[in-house]
Amino acid sequence: QVQLVESGGGLVQPGGSLRLSCAASGRTFSSYDMGWFRQAPGKEREFVASISGRGVTTEYADSVKGRFTISRDNAKNTMYLQMNGLKPEDTAVYLCNRRTFTGTWWPSWGQGTLVTVSS
Repeated sequence: QVQLVESGGGLVQPGGSLRLSCAASGRTFSSYDMGWFRQAPGKEREFVASISGRGVTTEYADSVKGRFTISRDNAKNTMYLQMNGLKPEDTAVYLCNRRTFTGTWWPSWGQGTLVTVSS
């Protein structure tokens, strides 16, 4: 019964920063690996970053390594994506998701939050 709601997107200049949030309902947030994805106009959804249930292990797409940081606060049922050094190619709708206990991403997506990087 977990619902995920993304927020924090907006318009930012190249080189700027944004912090996205993914708020989850439910009492089992810490049981799930979580991840951020993004989808640019006319393109397939792509993986951005993931974080294990307790926040110990993180993974990043090569395109964002060194610029983005994924984190989570299980006490607040919230996951974050700190985005620094933003580039125009980062422009996309950013979505969060969770892994099922079988290891696949939950096959349901929310509205996401739009990040636009432009001068």
